[in-house]
Amino acid sequence: MEIFSDIGIQKPDILLPNKSIELDKWSVIACDQFTSQPTYWKQVEQFVGEQPSTYRMILPEVYLNTPQESGLINTTQAAMRAYLDQDILVEHEGFILVERTVGGKTRSGLMLALDLEQYDFTPGSQTLIRATEGTILERLPPRIRIRKDAPLELPHILVLIDDPDQTVIGPLLARKHAYPKAYDFDLMMNSGHLTGYQVDDAGAKSVADALRNLADPQTFRHRYQVSEDKGVLLYAIGDGNHSLATAKSIWESIKTTAGMDHPARYALVELENVHDPALDFEPIHRVLFDVKGDLTTALGKYFGNNFRLERANTMQDLIDQVNTKKQDSQMIGVIQASGLSVLSLTQPAANLAVGNLQSFLDAWLHEGQIEKIDYVHGDNVVAELGAQPGNLGFLLPGMAKNDLFRTVILDGALPRKTFSMGEAHEKRFYMECRRII
Repeated sequence: MEIFSDIGIQKPDILLPNKSIELDKWSVIACDQFTSQPTYWKQVEQFVGEQPSTYRMILPEVYLNTPQESGLINTTQAAMRAYLDQDILVEHEGFILVERTVGGKTRSGLMLALDLEQYDFTPGSQTLIRATEGTILERLPPRIRIRKDAPLELPHILVLIDDPDQTVIGPLLARKHAYPKAYDFDLMMNSGHLTGYQVDDAGAKSVADALRNLADPQTFRHRYQVSEDKGVLLYAIGDGNHSLATAKSIWESIKTTAGMDHPARYALVELENVHDPALDFEPIHRVLFDVKGDLTTALGKYFGNNFRLERANTMQDLIDQVNTKKQDSQMIGVIQASGLSVLSLTQPAANLAVGNLQSFLDAWLHEGQIEKIDYVHGDNVVAELGAQPGNLGFLLPGMAKNDLFRTVILDGALPRKTFSMGEAHEKRFYMECRRII
């Protein structure tokens, strides 16, 4: 395996299912999706049946902190070992160019391994690889339990580069028909189509050269108009922030005894260009469960006189108001069993509505007035869940994707769960695996 240490990547040995495997049953969506919709995962389980599947090698987060968690961790790791023993997985060296078509759009990505030595998720980090949102340390222990003794990793991590001229992935797309296909099939649950191409050595070299150009310190400082005290940001974590933080935490705990050549030093990810025209940034909404306190009272206690709560007539009216930018206030939709409202925050402390809302919700949760907060994708999902008795839904505005790198470079990590790269059904599906022991 070839290592490009100056740009923090490795050309990995990737494991793919052998040709006898039914790929539509093998490939399932990222485990951190549909976390309040167990029926989705039941449908996946029924569709997969007894066939080999990545479903058996992951723990859907809908089951975290439930009585099933411990047993499911054991069965996922046992499935990994069984699939290795039964030669269900076949090794392929090198990058894989990925195309995902869903909703009439095709997004492109590149499977490679990132060097965790060049990643730091702590606030203020100046490393080559950085988190784009705050990392919740309390969320890491269950994920560490899942990965710690696992022989394989299955990544749903999407990492972004800021490449407006399409220099990294663009040349591979131009030559894709010369590359052997690694896979080509329709995904389950009407989630589109997935195609993978095995990139040759010349393509890998062109990727490395283009990434070096993006990482050139002079080019970086000129592009973002920053001083020399700002370290080069080449890779920004788009999805799977806590999964990569988990891999980093485990690596830090074992590296003194395992040695710097251990495979756990690297993490398999899909690299995407923030300028891909098919890539959309979607807001991540909030749903509160078992709400005990009165919302208006809590808002007044936290925001004082700097808020207004006004009724909305329809869901579309709510969406339109939330997505209309105003100079003097931030707009957030509120959905509850009693109806729809628009929350207006004036004189906000944070630049983004999500930051102000999250600080309020954290305080309300700490007071014991909420049983649980979930983070959901899609207007229809927050509308359905928020309207259930005892629940509260908050619909948030979106964020412009072209602002991401500059904001992280200048201001640091965004509030957690600020944006999502597409809707829930557009998330990464597990396909590739890699040995980490």
